Amino acid sequence: MLKKLLIPTLCALLLSSCAESPTGRRQVMLFDNNQLNTLGAQTFEQMKAEQKISTDPATNNYVQCVANALLKVTPAEYQQYKWEIVVFDSDQVNAFALPGGKMGVYTGLLKVAQTPAQLAAVVGHEIGHVMAGHSNERLSTNQFLQVAMTLGDAGSRAAGVRYQQEMMAAFGIGSQLFVALPFSRTHETEADIIGLDLMARAGFNPEESVALWQNMAAAGSGGVPQFLSSHPIPDTRIRTLQQKMPEAATLYQQRRQQGALPACRKP
Repeated sequence: MLKKLLIPTLCALLLSSCAESPTGRRQVMLFDNNQLNTLGAQTFEQMKAEQKISTDPATNNYVQCVANALLKVTPAEYQQYKWEIVVFDSDQVNAFALPGGKMGVYTGLLKVAQTPAQLAAVVGHEIGHVMAGHSNERLSTNQFLQVAMTLGDAGSRAAGVRYQQEMMAAFGIGSQLFVALPFSRTHETEADIIGLDLMARAGFNPEESVALWQNMAAAGSGGVPQFLSSHPIPDTRIRTLQQKMPEAATLYQQRRQQGALPACRKP
């Protein structure tokens, strides 16, 4: 029975190991993207039905302007998505993107992202999650962990291992701390890098991404220890962005020379 479960799992992982993210990182993708896009659209419709949507034209036009400028510099396959950007009327300092091109921006974020370029850093980050297929990768990792725990449980029971329940509980905690959470931090860092590239190509000053996270830190968003957090703390994000800044600055200067920079105005 264990062999029947183990072999298909390993085969699936091997077949999918050739996937690469936009930054060149190897990925495991076990799920069909079309199905995930459908699930993303369904989830987005539910969120729109349950949460208050901003009807302020100026705010909506502002967010849409920033998003459109970034989407124009994404690869062609993502420009073909029917992107839908909704502004939710909430004090949450947050934004999100779902598979298939569904994005939500909360009005609370606009208080911390004080300039169009700072908002572009966040929106570009969310687009980066979609471009890198992070939802697929996260679900694939969770699937692998579930299979591994099932196999480990069955194997230890069959072998008559003492303290089997305690061992499985420890494995569950370990997989959360040392696989699931660091994996999510990897996603966040990668989305930061992709977003930095997008905002520079679109004509938003990439230096503003650092200012954004300084604002986040000042707003108290860095209070959770990084070891137990799915997101890097602001100081860590700033260091990563600064390391990538020379290349982004070059792209930004090239874009400036072309003229016609985004003219998004914060209300």
